[in-house]
Amino acid sequence: MANEDLSQLKIDKSGAALSRAGRKKTVYIALALLFIIIIGAVFLRGIFLPAVTVEATTAGEIYPSQALTLLNASGYVVAQRKAAVASKVTGRLISISVEEGDAVKKGDVIARLENEDSAAAQQQASANLEASRAESERAKAELQDAKNNLARQKELLAKDYISKLEYDSAEARYKKAAAGVASAEAAVRAYSAALHGAGVALSYTYIRAPFDAVVLTKDADIGDIVTPIGAAATAKAAVVTIADMDSLLVEADVSESNLKQVKVGEPCEIQLDAFPDVRFRGEVHMIVPTADRAKASVMVKVKFLDKDKRVLPEMSAKVAFLERPLNPEELKPRIAVKASSVVTRGDRKLVFLLKDDTAVEAPVTTGEQLGEMVEVLDGIKKGDRVVLKPADKVKNRTRVKTAEQ
Repeated sequence: MANEDLSQLKIDKSGAALSRAGRKKTVYIALALLFIIIIGAVFLRGIFLPAVTVEATTAGEIYPSQALTLLNASGYVVAQRKAAVASKVTGRLISISVEEGDAVKKGDVIARLENEDSAAAQQQASANLEASRAESERAKAELQDAKNNLARQKELLAKDYISKLEYDSAEARYKKAAAGVASAEAAVRAYSAALHGAGVALSYTYIRAPFDAVVLTKDADIGDIVTPIGAAATAKAAVVTIADMDSLLVEADVSESNLKQVKVGEPCEIQLDAFPDVRFRGEVHMIVPTADRAKASVMVKVKFLDKDKRVLPEMSAKVAFLERPLNPEELKPRIAVKASSVVTRGDRKLVFLLKDDTAVEAPVTTGEQLGEMVEVLDGIKKGDRVVLKPADKVKNRTRVKTAEQ
């Protein structure tokens, strides 16, 4: 009986097989679902779709003045007060006390020529003047004595104590003394003039600044012969060249056909090639009343409203003539893109940034319209490449290629 019961004990393997088959089926179903999800995601990302061809533009800085510009012109920064400082006499340069870039005041000694001969001539003239003054004093004393003597002789003559001959002799002596005084005083004046001339000649050996300025170039060195006419091949006519930095203006050529858009006092914005990211406020100072026949243009002088030490003579400049003065907040650059790059999707304004070969949505906040550009307050930065005129089929993560690719 016990053996029969044991013989009936068997493991049912069909149920286990069914369980294993169920698990395999579940795995297959999960893998199939995962595959479908991956394929769906891939298609949603557009990986297997052809790339959309788009145009690209770059977000950059723009100045509000660009939307207010009536006319553009180019020219150069020119000092209206500029001088090649030289000497009025010929001599050897023995001292120079300035370098390029030094500021000088009117009357400052810039350089000195050898002047021993001029100094000696001045000393001689001074000695001659002293001698003539002493002679003048002696003549005046002689005159006073002759005058007193004449007065006494006159009294004696009235009392018949002396003869008329003695009186006439005293009168002649007085006149001679008076003439001597006049001669001595004339000699004093002559020697005074000679001393002044010697002093002037000596002063010519000191080369001074004619006005407040900055030294632009040194044109001579110690040991050079300086002459006002520069006759010798090795002689120098100028010692330094200076310019008044407060007189800097931009001289720009304006076409005759555009001259009607320019008037004195008109606001301008100046850009120097040396500082492309800086704008300087300006104003039309003068319209030169003559035309350049070869260029068919008229020179317009524009002054700087704000002085800046970075501005130097002969710098290249561009001038924008504006329709109105700029407000303080309009002097700073702003990030902007072409207005056609900004689209509205739902209640959002956005642009599509180009990252590798993909267009990525970037919500933006826009500001003022600046011509064909629009200011972007946040959402992108300078230098970002964005899609220009994005079509409806351009969506987030759409594969794109630019027209030049």
